[in-house]
Amino acid sequence: MTVRVGTYNVRGLRDSVPALLRVITAMRCDVLCLQEAPRLLNWRARRQGLAEAAGLRVVAGGRLGGVAVLAAPRVRVLHAESHVLRVFVGLEIRGLAIAVVEVDGARLAVGSLHLDLNGAARLHHATEALTLLERAASWFGAAVVLGGDFNERDHEPTWRYLAGRLVDCYPRAPTGDGLTFTARRPQARIDAVFAAPELTVVSCGGADAPAADLAEATDHLPVVAELRIDT
Repeated sequence: MTVRVGTYNVRGLRDSVPALLRVITAMRCDVLCLQEAPRLLNWRARRQGLAEAAGLRVVAGGRLGGVAVLAAPRVRVLHAESHVLRVFVGLEIRGLAIAVVEVDGARLAVGSLHLDLNGAARLHHATEALTLLERAASWFGAAVVLGGDFNERDHEPTWRYLAGRLVDCYPRAPTGDGLTFTARRPQARIDAVFAAPELTVVSCGGADAPAADLAEATDHLPVVAELRIDT
């Protein structure tokens, strides 16, 4: 059986929400990691409203850090955590949202992460986040999946660290060019889904959505990985 896990930076819903909803619907995710989810006025209601309009539900994520995990109706949620990662003076607060889920008997520990523009903070937060995610996975016998906006490219230290511990899904089974930023003029792959080595990556790429919607929804393009889980 396969599970579709996506990641998407939605820029606080500051762009076209109707376009964003059409893109999220086109992603057809079982589990969706959000970055820059609403975190100010009425943040809970705005997240829930977005999720419900897309046929999903919010299953993990606090206000600080602006990350969240959404899930489809067929997904059973076993556990959820929200963490504020180490605070660096002068830098934005970063967080990690974790949902341990079960789909047709298969278990995944899915984390949503948004890393900083500062390289040292990125590496520290990635290390901290993976430790927390692996801990949650171990409690439930789940396979780790990490989706996020990593704010660097695949040759840089934090990306190399994550790719050394997990599988960078896009190069394993690429669909399309993989570029995610900016949405209007994609020139860099800074958003990704990483998965545990025991999972098989069937495909990884963007959403089958109209180009106009992708450009109007937010400033990033989404990533969707289809993962096969042998139970």
